[in-house]
Amino acid sequence: MQADKELDARGLNCPLPILKAKKALADMVSGQILRVISTDSGSVRDFQAFAKQTGNELLEQQTVGSDHFTLLKRR
Repeated sequence: MQADKELDARGLNCPLPILKAKKALADMVSGQILRVISTDSGSVRDFQAFAKQTGNELLEQQTVGSDHFTLLKRR
C-alpha cells in the first residue's frame, strides 16, 4: 500500500513514536496514509491504542527484523 508520508521513528522509545506520528497526522488531510517505522517493540501496542483513541484507522502492522511498520489512515 502506498503511503502519502513516511515517518522514521527508529531508535526512539515510547512515547516519542506516538507523539511524532500524532504531529505528522495533524499536517495531513483526511484519508491520507502515514507509514511509521519504529524499533520500539512497545510501539506496536501503542499504535493500536492510539488508533482507537483518536479515530485514525490502523490499516496494517508488520514486523521485519527489529523494525515495526505501521500504516495509519488519517481520519
